[in-house]
Amino acid sequence: MTTATPSTATTTTPPTPATTSLPADHRSPAPFGRALCAMVTPFTQSGALDPDGAQRLADRLVTGGCDGLVLSGTTGESPTTTDAEKAALVAAVREAVGDRAALVAGVGTADTRHTVELARAAEKAGADGLLVVAPYYSRPPQDAVEAHFREIADASGLPLVLYDIPGRTGTRIEPATLVRLSGHPRIVAVKDCAYDLLGTQQVLSRTDLAYYAGCDEQILALYAIGAAGYVGTVANVAPELFRAVLDAFDAGDTGRAALLQRRALPLVESMMAAGLPGTVTAKALLGALGLPAGPVRAPLRCADRATTEALLRTYGELAAGTRQLQV
Repeated sequence: MTTATPSTATTTTPPTPATTSLPADHRSPAPFGRALCAMVTPFTQSGALDPDGAQRLADRLVTGGCDGLVLSGTTGESPTTTDAEKAALVAAVREAVGDRAALVAGVGTADTRHTVELARAAEKAGADGLLVVAPYYSRPPQDAVEAHFREIADASGLPLVLYDIPGRTGTRIEPATLVRLSGHPRIVAVKDCAYDLLGTQQVLSRTDLAYYAGCDEQILALYAIGAAGYVGTVANVAPELFRAVLDAFDAGDTGRAALLQRRALPLVESMMAAGLPGTVTAKALLGALGLPAGPVRAPLRCADRATTEALLRTYGELAAGTRQLQV
């Protein structure tokens, strides 16, 4: 009887899938830090610019954890402040914070020539960077949008943050336009309020532009895919809140980061999604807390008592909860 010889077939190891090596730090650069506040512009009760109040508020925000301050943005009521007030605000805040924080000055308008003038004035006043929104109302095509940003970038020595917020301007800065603009040495960042996660990732994957989340509810989501940080409105009243989210994520505690982001949601909703601009709610809450703010300028109107009381309740509940979490 012949005994069959066991098969000696060779066992092959499945091929290892091809991988692309990623650098240890795949996050976009943070030219102005991670945690930025879109600071309100304090006014006196008569409606005049309040430089002293701006200095006190700026000092509190930086002491509370803000790496940078964005002045004269949407939250800073840029449509209703004069050119001279914008420059005076930068100079006052620079005096207050020194080199402890980066200052980004909002200079965007619907007029390229006017924006160039504001950019040069902000540089002279002591700004570290410029926030430039897409031209609004006239709705220029993308080649004109690109030319607008290039002219401003060529007009001063400061780096630019391009502000993409089509819900307000009516004009998107398309991802392809951002990719082209990324080649300019002074166009370094984007404040992202486009609500286009796919487009954001397309630009992040093809450029070195620093992305800053401009919508508080998206801070963790954008940070998780490589954004540099945020420019927040809620930071006016709680500067440490979202910085703690980023710190937890950077420490590898993604569960805690998600918990902190969710804990912030009621305040984000009450300040940003309650039918009033964030400027109005931020100033109402700051005033109720005894902090510099003052009224808003027309056509905006100050929050009524019921709204302010509701904001205070939500803020108090959040403060109690974050104390328990040792934030």
